[in-house]
Amino acid sequence: MARTLPWDPRALWVVEQLDRAGYDAALVGGCVRDALLSLPPHDYDAATSALPEQVEALFADTPRFATGSRYGTITVVAGGLPVEVTTFRREGDYSDHRRPDRVEFTSRLEDDLARRDFTINAMAWRPGGLVDRFGGRADLERRLVRCVGDPDRRFEEDALRTLRGLRLAAQLDFALEEDTAAALRRHLPQLSHVARERVCAEFLRLICSPGAGRVLLDFPGGAVQALPELGPAVGFDQRNPHHLYDVYTHSVKTLEGVSPSPALRLAALLHDVGKPSTFTLDGSGVGHFYGHDRAGVPLADRALEGLRVDRATRERAVLLIARHHLPVEDSRKWAGRWARRLGTRALLELLELKGADGAACGTPDGGQRALLDRARAQVLALEAEGACLTLRELAVDGRDALAAGLSGPAVGVALNALLDRVAQGELNNDREALLRELDHFQEGM
Repeated sequence: MARTLPWDPRALWVVEQLDRAGYDAALVGGCVRDALLSLPPHDYDAATSALPEQVEALFADTPRFATGSRYGTITVVAGGLPVEVTTFRREGDYSDHRRPDRVEFTSRLEDDLARRDFTINAMAWRPGGLVDRFGGRADLERRLVRCVGDPDRRFEEDALRTLRGLRLAAQLDFALEEDTAAALRRHLPQLSHVARERVCAEFLRLICSPGAGRVLLDFPGGAVQALPELGPAVGFDQRNPHHLYDVYTHSVKTLEGVSPSPALRLAALLHDVGKPSTFTLDGSGVGHFYGHDRAGVPLADRALEGLRVDRATRERAVLLIARHHLPVEDSRKWAGRWARRLGTRALLELLELKGADGAACGTPDGGQRALLDRARAQVLALEAEGACLTLRELAVDGRDALAAGLSGPAVGVALNALLDRVAQGELNNDREALLRELDHFQEGM
């Protein structure tokens, strides 16, 4: 089997060294799952009957470091590949729903596998072949995420497993087994016991996975636990002929329509978060959401800060939400103006978001998609030609403005005015031409 699975030979070497030294050792967890799915493993974990000090002694001539001394983990760096080697263990109760109260080393691989979360993560590969005590391989074939043993107990032990189960289902595009799904729903509120940084890491992986839309629609509670501000959107009837879906469903379908980058997918999920609070009905019984884009900005910012999303990702997502109702024109001038203000990458993401937003309404778009495609072509043309969009790229600078007789705030005003005209294609970024414009600017003051 070693020759038919895509193992990294450096990871195999670690296991084989332990085996030759008389210890039971196996590759475990996600790397085994991925190998059986013919996917290249992203990282390698090994489990062994050797105690941490015995692992240290065996790999004395190999770079290594302790990464979890309480849990018996030594990371062995084999030819540059880190392999986490952990002593077989059993775990006690999880009174805080996050970490085991006690860890007990054991000599049995089966004990170690029995404590794991899902069957597809509870397989191991020894030099003698696959170890699968809980039907993980069958669940891979059935495309199922199923808990090892009692699902209520598994989720009670570690509340983050609820979100990890959703992430795995989205990442692999698997279904959740019926009992596992029911228990997961019951235990989602316990995510409040988990550090927000850990919730954030799992949630971002979830929303950027291939099956994210399906999972978010089937388990809205997972999204609401991560982003409580989304709660009012779930099931909120828009009562508008231009919208086929409730606010939450529309938002998830928008997410499905954009590229899997964290900022863009977060923006898609939260772009209409301001709708419930701005909902009004006109005399005909039609719903409207005047100013929901503005109302959504502080809500989205608070949600992302509460999730501990990094600052750059949060700021980009909030920018896209704030501008998602920006009127679009098919012109070089429009593309230059907004590429200058937002940057070409952000502008292209905004056009992508607007396209997905329109498609997720479930109603005819009235030619909006074609307009967005033409605007996108304009922005890409700017990028291809290396258009001047920043003051650093402008052919004149502050020294030239001072030489033209400008001073104080007028220097910045003049340079920014020139940059606006250059970005919009009204002026060439030619030094002599821009110097003449500076002279005219000074004369007009």
